[in-house]
Amino acid sequence: MKKVVVGLSGGVDSSTAAAILHNQGYDVIGLTLWLMKGKGQCCSEGMIDAASICEQLGIPHEVVDMRDVFQTHIVDYLVTGYGAGITPLPCSQCNKTVKFGPMVEYAREKLGCDRIATGHYARISYDEASGRYQLLRAVDRNKDQTYFLYDLSQDLLAASLFPLGEMEKADTRRIAAEYGLKTADKPESQDLCLVESNGSMRAFLDKYISPKKGDIVDTTGKVIGQHDGVHHYTIGQRKGLGIAAAEPLYVIALDAVNNKVVVGDRTKATQPECTVSRVNWVSIAEPSTPIRAAVQIRYRSAPEPVTIIPLENSRVRLVFDEPQFSITPGQAAVWYDGDNVLGGGIIDQFS
Repeated sequence: MKKVVVGLSGGVDSSTAAAILHNQGYDVIGLTLWLMKGKGQCCSEGMIDAASICEQLGIPHEVVDMRDVFQTHIVDYLVTGYGAGITPLPCSQCNKTVKFGPMVEYAREKLGCDRIATGHYARISYDEASGRYQLLRAVDRNKDQTYFLYDLSQDLLAASLFPLGEMEKADTRRIAAEYGLKTADKPESQDLCLVESNGSMRAFLDKYISPKKGDIVDTTGKVIGQHDGVHHYTIGQRKGLGIAAAEPLYVIALDAVNNKVVVGDRTKATQPECTVSRVNWVSIAEPSTPIRAAVQIRYRSAPEPVTIIPLENSRVRLVFDEPQFSITPGQAAVWYDGDNVLGGGIIDQFS
C-alpha cells in the first residue's frame, strides 16, 4: 500500500485532500504543524479539527511543534522587513522553510514515507525531456496558489501531491460533504494567519515595532503630513495617508533610515522595470540569455508580458512591456509560460 503524509490545517481543503487519498487506497498519516506561540492562537482550533478528521477517517494523527521555526523564519522575517521599509511576503517562505521542507524531512526520517500531500490548489507534472518536475496552475484559476509555491525545490516537488489541483473549489466542498467531513462548511481563511490571529497586520507589527512619528514628504522633500511609523505603510498605498491634496497621492517610497514616507501621484508609483533576487527556477533550468514570459507581481494581479534578463547571484531584471503600478520590494514576482511556473523571486529594488 502506498503511504503518504498529508498536511492537515483543520480546513476543508486539507481535510478533503486527506479523504480523497484515503479513499484511493493510500495509507494516510495526518500531520499538523503547530506554528503559533501563545494560548488560544488560531492553530488551536485547527489542530482540534485536524484531529477530528483523522479520527473520522481512521488514520493516525501527528503534531509537530514548529513554533520556534515559525518565529524565526516568518515572524522575525516580517518584523525585520517592515522595520526596514519593505513589505515582505511570508507565505512562499513559510511553504518552503516551515511547511514542505520539514514535512518531507519528518515523513522520511520519522514515518518511513517519501510522499507528502497538501490541500493547495496547484498541479505537478514531470517533463521527460528536461528531467524536471513542473509546477502548473490549478484548474480553478480563482483558487490557484502557485504564486506562493514558486520557491519549492525539485526535491520537494518530486515528493509532493496536490489532490485538489484538478478541481474547482465547489467540487472540494461537495466531496467533503459527500464524505461527511465536519469541515465541509467551515469558512476559509481570508487573511494571513498572523493577521487573523492578531486582528490586523498593524496590530501584529505594533507588538514588535514601537510607533515612531515622522514626516510624510513629497518628491521634492516638502513636508506635507505626519505618520506614526514607516512600518504602517506600503508602496502604492493611497488610503489612510491623512493628507488633503488636489490629486490622489500614493506611497512611492519608504525611507526607514530617515523615518520618512514619500508620496507622489500615480505616475511616480509606476515603474518600467525592477530587479528580483533569491530567484528559484522551477520548471526550467536557469537560462543564460533573456527570455519572454508573463509575470505576476502580486497574488491577485493579472500576468503581464515581461522580458526576464538573468543576472549574477540568483538575480534577474524584469523589463515590463508596460510600466507597472505599485511594484513592492519584499513581495514575490512569479513568471509563467501559460500555466507553467517558470520561476520566481523577491522584488528587491527599482532600477
